[in-house]
Amino acid sequence: MRVALALPLDAEQHLADTAGYHGHEVLIRCSGGDELAVRLPQLAVELVVVQATPQHLTSRLVETADALGTRMLVVADDDEQHRHAARAGIVDAVGGPAGWGLLEGETAPPAPPAEHEQAAPALALAQPRRAATVVAVWGPHGAPGRTSLAIGLAAEFAAAGLRTVLADADTHAASVAPALGLLDEAPGFAAACRLAGIGGLDDAQLERLAVTPRGLRHPFRVLTGIGRPARWPELGPERVAGAISAIRQWCDVLVVDVAASLEQDDELASDLAAPRRNAAGVEALRTADRIVAVASADPVGIPRFLRDHAELLDLVQPDPEGVTVVVNKLRQGAIGLNPTGQVRQTLARFGGIERPTFVPWDAAAFDAALLGARPLADAAPRSPARAAVRELAATLVPTGAEAGARRRRARGADERRLA
Repeated sequence: MRVALALPLDAEQHLADTAGYHGHEVLIRCSGGDELAVRLPQLAVELVVVQATPQHLTSRLVETADALGTRMLVVADDDEQHRHAARAGIVDAVGGPAGWGLLEGETAPPAPPAEHEQAAPALALAQPRRAATVVAVWGPHGAPGRTSLAIGLAAEFAAAGLRTVLADADTHAASVAPALGLLDEAPGFAAACRLAGIGGLDDAQLERLAVTPRGLRHPFRVLTGIGRPARWPELGPERVAGAISAIRQWCDVLVVDVAASLEQDDELASDLAAPRRNAAGVEALRTADRIVAVASADPVGIPRFLRDHAELLDLVQPDPEGVTVVVNKLRQGAIGLNPTGQVRQTLARFGGIERPTFVPWDAAAFDAALLGARPLADAAPRSPARAAVRELAATLVPTGAEAGARRRRARGADERRLA
C-alpha cells in the first residue's frame, strides 16, 4: 500500500524503516498537515497516517483527503489528541502509538491498542514463513561489479515481495553504503557480528541496526559494512556465522556482498589463533545456499576469474548447482565479434562452466544508478542489464509464479524436441 506520513519524528522514522516488511511503501513524509495537504494531490497515495495533534491533523489536510477520496488513519495517544481529532471531524481515531500493527488490526478482533502494537511487529518479523535463503555475491579482484550486482539482486528480491536484507561483509573495501547513499559511521553488519558473538543478536537488535535506503520503489534493509578497513578483526568467522544464522530467521532472503580475496594463509605470519582478514568472506561463502560468482567480460577479467573460480570451488566445495557464474559488463568493444559466444566457449573449455548468465554492459543505466544512489531497477527499469539481473534473481530464489512459468517453458521445450 502506498502511504503518506504526518507524524512526530520518532514515529515517522519507525514506520518508514519498517514499511517494506509490512508490504507498504512510504511515498512522502511531512512534518505538518498543511504541508502534506499541498503535496497530496500530486501523489498516488492510498492511505494517510497522521497523528492527532494540531500540527499534524489540520482541517486543510482533512478536507484535501476527503476531496481526493484518500483514506486516513488518525492516531491519538491520549485524551487530548482524541478531543482534537473529534474537533477535526474524525470520529474513528485509533489509540497509539503509531505502528503498522494498527493498520493490520483494522480487520482483527478488538484488542487493547498498546498490547496489539507491541505484538504485531514481533509477529511479523520474528516468525517468517521459512529460514532465509542466503545468496553470497563474490568475484575476483578488478571490480567485476560485485556490489552493483548484489544491490540489484536485493532490489529484485524485494520487488518479488520477499523480505530482503543486504549485508556488506567486505573487509577490504566495503561499498554498499556509499552506493546507496547511506552513512557508514556505525557499520551495521559489524555491530550485528559483535552482538552475535555474545548471544545478543535478536529481532529487536536487527530492527535497530538495519537501515532502509530512502526513495526505493521496493524497500529492503541494509546492514552496512565497515567504513575503515582496519576494523576487519571485528568480523571473525564465528561472529559472522552467528550473525547470518540470526538474520536467516528475520527475513526471506539475505544477500551478502563479500570481498574478492580467498587467501587463508595470512594466519601463518602470526599466531595461529589470531583472526584472519578474509575469514568473513570465506565463512559467508561456506554458509551460503547460493553463490553468485561474478566475472568481468574482458581479456583481463576472464583469465583472472578462471583462476580464482577454481580456488572458490576448492574452498567451499558446493553442490554444483549452488554456484551461478555471472559474466558482467558484456560488450563487443572489449571482446570483439560475438562476445557471448566467445566468452561462453572460453569458460566451457578452460573452466568447465557450461551455462553462465550474461549481463550486458549498459553504461548509461549503471551511471544513473550510481548517481542517484539507487538500484538498477529504480534508475533504469527498462535496461537490458536490469532484465538480466531480474531473470537471475528469479533463478536463484524463485517465487511460486516464476517457478511455475519456468517449468512450463521447460516442458514446452521438451515437447518441441520430442516433436
